[in-house]
Amino acid sequence: MAMGGELMTPMLPVAALALAAAGLAAMRLPAWRGWLMGLGAHGAAFALLSALPLLAGHLGAAFWALVIAAWLGAWSFAEALSGARLRSGMGRRALDLAVPLVFGAWILILWEILVRGLGVPAVLLPPPSAIWLRLAGSLPTLAADFRQTFLKAVLVGYAIGCGAGFLAAILVDRVPFLRRGLLPVGNLVSALPIVGVAPIMVMWFGFDWPSKAAVVVIMTFFPMLVNTVAGLAAASAMERDLMRTYAAGYWQALAKLRLPAALPFIFNALKINSTLALIGAIVAEFFGTPIVGMGFRISTEVGRMNIDMVWAEIAVAALAGSAFYALVSALERVLTFWHPSYRT
Repeated sequence: MAMGGELMTPMLPVAALALAAAGLAAMRLPAWRGWLMGLGAHGAAFALLSALPLLAGHLGAAFWALVIAAWLGAWSFAEALSGARLRSGMGRRALDLAVPLVFGAWILILWEILVRGLGVPAVLLPPPSAIWLRLAGSLPTLAADFRQTFLKAVLVGYAIGCGAGFLAAILVDRVPFLRRGLLPVGNLVSALPIVGVAPIMVMWFGFDWPSKAAVVVIMTFFPMLVNTVAGLAAASAMERDLMRTYAAGYWQALAKLRLPAALPFIFNALKINSTLALIGAIVAEFFGTPIVGMGFRISTEVGRMNIDMVWAEIAVAALAGSAFYALVSALERVLTFWHPSYRT
């Protein structure tokens, strides 16, 4: 139906009613304002998304005003979540997870509304719903790409690169002249562009995943080396003097003092490398790979203008990288519980 020259659907009054009811309830219960506004905002978002297919190409001021009001309600809800104080540790952890989930969900909601409401061509930016449909319908292909890129190239290269960087740091710490010789070379190599290294690795190790793992090794080796060397020097002079008074040798001091003190630096490198490894493997696949892999799929589907498939691969890579980073962070919290950053 039309109202004031603007096309309307029953879902727009529903969205307006949800926001109005939440606002009135918040006025009566100011202590629950954020939570009530969040409830109204999510109800309005559901109504607005339901109205999009009927209003495509005919969105007016009323629709966009409701979108802005819903976003402000969601913002109030996020602030209420951020300011909540819970006593139980499990409740605090759940709250820490809820805030980014709500914020991320609203980014997707606004993305969907703006892309579909403004008629943005799918070639430029597909809506999240189209990306989800492509992802759900291409699970075997995405699983094969994930296995080729992440489970083979990323994990193998990450383990070799970080392990080699750690052992080299111990050697640099033990042999002083290597600090002046190897570290400057390391800084030089770490500055090499990946687009220059990747084709060389493909020529050396072939088109399959070993060449991508070699690129990952190069990208992860020197961050681990530099951070571990800095961490081994983090123990204070007083602590080192105490170990000498106990007649501790180099390896005893290393195991009981210097390596524990270096753990925050080591985990910092591990977290940095968890994202660098995935980026390096994907980019390396642009320069030669079998007909499988995330980088291969992205470059191929861009040429075919299947942008929804490209975004599906990006989503899988983002989820894998985030999960990998979270796993390393969880391990860091377990092993460095004594660090001041984890004290409450």
